Amino acid sequence: MAVSKYIVTGGAGFIGSNLVAELTRRDPGCEIMVVDDFRTGTFANLIEACQRKGVAPFRGEIMPDAVGELNWHPAIEGLNPRAVFHLAAITDTTVANEQQMIRDNLECFSDMVSASAEFNVPLVYASSAATYGSPPQTATHVPFPLDAAGNPNNVYGFSKWLMEVEHARIAAERDRNGESQPPVVGLRYFNVFGPCEAAKGSMASMCFQLAGQVLRGGKPRLFSPGDQERDQVFVDDVVDCTLAAAGLGDRRDPTPGVYNLGFGRTTSFNQVAQAVLDALGKADTLAIEYFDMPEHIRRFYQDFTCADMSATKNGLGWSPQHDPVESMQRYALYLAEHPMQWQTGANA
Repeated sequence: MAVSKYIVTGGAGFIGSNLVAELTRRDPGCEIMVVDDFRTGTFANLIEACQRKGVAPFRGEIMPDAVGELNWHPAIEGLNPRAVFHLAAITDTTVANEQQMIRDNLECFSDMVSASAEFNVPLVYASSAATYGSPPQTATHVPFPLDAAGNPNNVYGFSKWLMEVEHARIAAERDRNGESQPPVVGLRYFNVFGPCEAAKGSMASMCFQLAGQVLRGGKPRLFSPGDQERDQVFVDDVVDCTLAAAGLGDRRDPTPGVYNLGFGRTTSFNQVAQAVLDALGKADTLAIEYFDMPEHIRRFYQDFTCADMSATKNGLGWSPQHDPVESMQRYALYLAEHPMQWQTGANA
């Protein structure tokens, strides 16, 4: 039997390292090429993720290059991977350099989609809930349907929107030419949390940051009044859906397109803090401390996000399995058992 091969860009990052470990668990003996320039990724993520999944240490190939430095047509043709997962990007939503954000996040994406179509190799890429900005559904607190995107609050969300636009352009062009649709799926990741996010620093999840504050002996601190609501989704669900989008889940024929990837239910920041306090046994001794949101953050802040997951279930045959609050409690305990995470991570 031929050995399965996979390409994972951003494979040393938060979600990427967990994806690499899960691929290794599901497909022992597979060959994985990680493309990562290590600006925000780290070898430590690959070690931690493989240990957490109980699989052998990483034995794949590392290309410490930017995604844009590769020629994707010969790369995909020569390697003939079973799937390509494109997760590499600048993910810091506070980055103000629009040229850098758009250049880095879109570099070679058109080539990747075209090569995927030409060689019929599934490509799954990371989009973001940031593509929505603050749509009308924010005021009424209802889940975001797919067609509500396109008016992001920051250049990060705009760069991800442009990826989706390019994906749609190539698909439409192939349709006009009577060609098959590229086997490409874009996933709008909502608020992901879980192991291997320490290197994200201030961009790490609220659960990670609050747990770190408590474990260092402080109080959990929130923007006042703490009732902001986000669709929080555990990283294992994100990995599972990402694999399903490549036809590596229960359904082998996912429908190409763009989908939401969240839990489909919101969790307020107050609930996140309470989950952390409960898990660490501090609910009776620590109170939440509130402070005003800085103006430079307010400009691009999303007070409410929630994924409409109906299309994801229909198109990919996938639904989330990990309750956010329960997963946050388990994650807080995991962080307590792995002090190197919160000692060197966000707000250290």
